[in-house]
Amino acid sequence: MKFRSWEVKLAAALITFSIFVYTVKFYLLGDPKNTYMYVFNALGFLPVNVLLVTLVLNKLLSIRAKKEREDKINILAGAFFSEFGTALLHLFVCRDPAAKELQAGANGGERRPKGDLQAVKSAFAAHSFNCPADPAFLGELKTYLKQKKDFLLRLLENPALLESESFTFALMALLHLVDELEARSSLENLPDSDLRHLAQDSQRAYRELSFYWLHYLAYLKKNYPYLFSLAQRLSPFSPSQSPVVLEQADP
Repeated sequence: MKFRSWEVKLAAALITFSIFVYTVKFYLLGDPKNTYMYVFNALGFLPVNVLLVTLVLNKLLSIRAKKEREDKINILAGAFFSEFGTALLHLFVCRDPAAKELQAGANGGERRPKGDLQAVKSAFAAHSFNCPADPAFLGELKTYLKQKKDFLLRLLENPALLESESFTFALMALLHLVDELEARSSLENLPDSDLRHLAQDSQRAYRELSFYWLHYLAYLKKNYPYLFSLAQRLSPFSPSQSPVVLEQADP
């Protein structure tokens, strides 16, 4: 620690001010015995004061900082799903051979005004998120993702992602899929082993993005009901995906 650091200066200033206050009290009010007792009483309460500041104030500041970090991450998540994440998930769902089961679970909450995300979570937990090892589907993915790669890379450059392992892992799984697809000049005439490998990469991205989409939806439901309403109506897991409001909204 440097002698002229701001911490040393602050400590010296506070101690000097404290001595000044006690000196003024002594000369103005007299009664040195009372002054000494006050000093010892203050010193006796000091550990309790430090405890309160450390446990209570620090906890409140940590909660506030965590909320601010969560808001920043979900702003990025909102940009991602709005730009192409929702459309990408819908592309996966349309080629998922077991999509009807997933849609049935996801639609369990659509009949309620505010949704039932627990039903969606249960459906996700039981789902395998299969992707076909089909050159046509992989080619469709390659074309779509290639157009969005620059946006994905800019998103990964944001330092706020360091606060969310789940979102970062989902984006990394997606970026890996993009790299795998772009590394092949053609997806035709590939051996079955390579097609299965690409299908597994697609499945990983599909699964991770789906679960983070659910996490993002829970955040919107808690903090921004109007955004949650639109996100639910545009759900990539809904067969009746439409922004049109067909039911009376909550007041």
